[in-house]
Amino acid sequence: MELIKKIKQTEAQAQEIIEQAKAQAAGQTEQGREHRCQALAQAEQERKKAIEAAVVAAQSQGLAEIENLKAQAEKDRQQLHDKVNPKMAPVVAKAMDYLKG
Repeated sequence: MELIKKIKQTEAQAQEIIEQAKAQAAGQTEQGREHRCQALAQAEQERKKAIEAAVVAAQSQGLAEIENLKAQAEKDRQQLHDKVNPKMAPVVAKAMDYLKG
């Protein structure tokens, strides 16, 4: 009788240990899931920050390139003007003479 009582008590303890192990496993699984979700959210935030930084850098480079192109265009325009201007007066005078004649 005493042996049966000990067997039942041992079975109850074993069942309790199994239930505790299941609860711990479930808790660890949930913690792992939460950790993965947090890591994913953090990675997404870092990705967005990296994209925003890249966009800002690209805009800055684009604006700098625009300014360089404007300066180069103005320089080219001035060089063309300086090259053509000395030839302009004789051509205008010749055209005026032709029109008068």
